Amino acid sequence: MADLLRRSRPGRVGSAGGIVRLLAHTDPVALVGILLSVSLSVTLDLTNAATGVESLLAGLMGTTISLLVDSLARAERRFHLRTLLEGPPWLVHAVPEVVTGTREAVERHPGSRVAEEARRRFERFRAETEQLRVGRIIRPGGDCQDLLGGTRECRQRLDAVTNVMPRASGELSWWRSEIGRHYWATNIEALARGVQVTRIFLHAGLTDELTDLVRAQRRAGVRVGLLPWGVVDASRHVNLTLWDGTACWEGRMSAHGEITENQFSVNAGDLARLTDVFEVCVEAATFLD
Repeated sequence: MADLLRRSRPGRVGSAGGIVRLLAHTDPVALVGILLSVSLSVTLDLTNAATGVESLLAGLMGTTISLLVDSLARAERRFHLRTLLEGPPWLVHAVPEVVTGTREAVERHPGSRVAEEARRRFERFRAETEQLRVGRIIRPGGDCQDLLGGTRECRQRLDAVTNVMPRASGELSWWRSEIGRHYWATNIEALARGVQVTRIFLHAGLTDELTDLVRAQRRAGVRVGLLPWGVVDASRHVNLTLWDGTACWEGRMSAHGEITENQFSVNAGDLARLTDVFEVCVEAATFLD
């Protein structure tokens, strides 16, 4: 008898574990329905409101309906997941791997720095994807690939505002940097394609360095405007570029005039906001025609 009891224990434990897994994966609505059905069956039997067979049938019927609801809910979730994975092949193949990898990192190393970092990276990925969803790319200050790419793809019109701020390294040091030289080279190429380039310099004073830069850009064919600080509201002291009225770039600056964030956008709201900034600056600027 003792041997029989010892053999039966694992079975009972396994059955309990199976029940726990069943409850964990069952829809809450179905669980409530099953509990109500069992309660109704017991109540009918104890109060003699129905025969034992009738109360059992009532409980079974309620349980069956609850399980059917659970099955329909599961099918709806599976259908929703399948529709979410519709798209380019690279997306369909990558999404399950990303989700599986993140889940396994958390499950294999619970409570560790690895699990916490997996959560942070997934949240960062979600936030970046949301920016892409609204038509916006945000990169760090040193990554200007979208500024260069947008200028290379421009075909008709390039409008820009350059905010010249005094700084320890020189107010026009960006134009002398590697990225500044590359950007100016793409401007030259755009001018050669027939693109109309208009650039307004917001400045605190005409220095020899700024005067030389303005002359060089005018000789290349850029329509240059000068706008002293204080003429327009400080909220319009930005670095921006508009390409053909369909895409834009904004350089977010630090207090020292350093670009800390590059924002490329095809979002209608961003385009309208930066277009308004440019038009206000055009009205207030003095053009050297």
